[in-house]
Amino acid sequence: MRVLGLSSGTSADGIDVAAADLTLDGDLVRLRPLGHRTVPYSAPLHEELRSALPPGTTTMETVCRLDTGIGQAFAAAAREAVADLAGGHADLVASHGQTLFHWADGASVHGTLQLGQPAWTAEATGLPVVSDLRTADVAAGGQGAPLAALLDTLLLNGRGVPAAALNIGGIANATVVPTSGEPAAFDTGPGNALMDAAVRRATGGRSGFDLDGRLAAEGRVDAALLDRLLADPYYRLAPPKSTGLELFGPAYLEEALHEHGPVETPDLLATLVELTARTVADALASRAVAEVHVSGGGARNPVLTRRLAELLRPARLSPAEDLGLDGDAKEAYLFALLGFFTWHGLPGALPSCTGARRATPAGRLTPGSGPLRLPEPAATVPRRLEVTDPAQEPAPAPDG
Repeated sequence: MRVLGLSSGTSADGIDVAAADLTLDGDLVRLRPLGHRTVPYSAPLHEELRSALPPGTTTMETVCRLDTGIGQAFAAAAREAVADLAGGHADLVASHGQTLFHWADGASVHGTLQLGQPAWTAEATGLPVVSDLRTADVAAGGQGAPLAALLDTLLLNGRGVPAAALNIGGIANATVVPTSGEPAAFDTGPGNALMDAAVRRATGGRSGFDLDGRLAAEGRVDAALLDRLLADPYYRLAPPKSTGLELFGPAYLEEALHEHGPVETPDLLATLVELTARTVADALASRAVAEVHVSGGGARNPVLTRRLAELLRPARLSPAEDLGLDGDAKEAYLFALLGFFTWHGLPGALPSCTGARRATPAGRLTPGSGPLRLPEPAATVPRRLEVTDPAQEPAPAPDG
């Protein structure tokens, strides 16, 4: 199948789109990347979205407007990707939408809300759409996160050493695949969220991130502020666990600075870099991993990656590209894979990673221009993923 994956992460910078050919062959999935891009939101939609994210308050009218506006933006991105990335043909779209709220209470998640009505994409492309990819896992008692565990586990299985995949978006999450036993996955805490909030605070919203960690490189860690931040109870929760801007958002940073007192921007950013690096390293310390493959926006911050490499030793820190996928596109390919799994009746979340009572297929299906014709459910749950050369033609799918 040729599948489009679309997502918009915690930072809400824009829509990540990727196209892939996916083939099932027994316990192996072959993924042939066809290309990816990021489509920015329009300025008015981005401003309205940012204002509604925690800790902002909103109205049901705004929720409806956002659900429609994000849905239309995803639809336009999908329509263009079918033409430009998928060569004019695709079979399925998997759309994560934009998380507006993740209702976590300590170690429990009670609900999760992703906006971006899939009917707009189905209408614009004529293709069936898999969406609402987290809620089934939450209903089964899971966290609904990190969904990246599916792709990470398939990529890391069989490497011969305990390995981890680390994604540093607004929130940082890790998947740990041991050489024996079940994988584990969890949000480690803030990735870029607090750093980005600090930059927006310092620039009056004119900039949303510290390019190449330049400001952080000029600062010094404020030990007292760091200790105060590291004392947050979230870090002592046992996995599975997940979090979001509902906890680690701009209001969290303002409260910490109100209690601590003013901090110069470079020192604040140096401290927040250390917080992210320290909490990731602490979360992985007991896992005895030999290699950590990093992706996400934080992977492009050299100050953060240098500090992570120091704290994670003797584990080796390497880019996600070493596993065959562009780190900037990894989440979009993840959602393409999740949609492909749902289409074939396969579970999209791993109970050992999310805490769910059982493994559930992810999402709900919106028909395209024609009736839905699902294949027979796959007889074997895949255990491995092979990323193939984009220049190669996809292998024909096995019968059935």
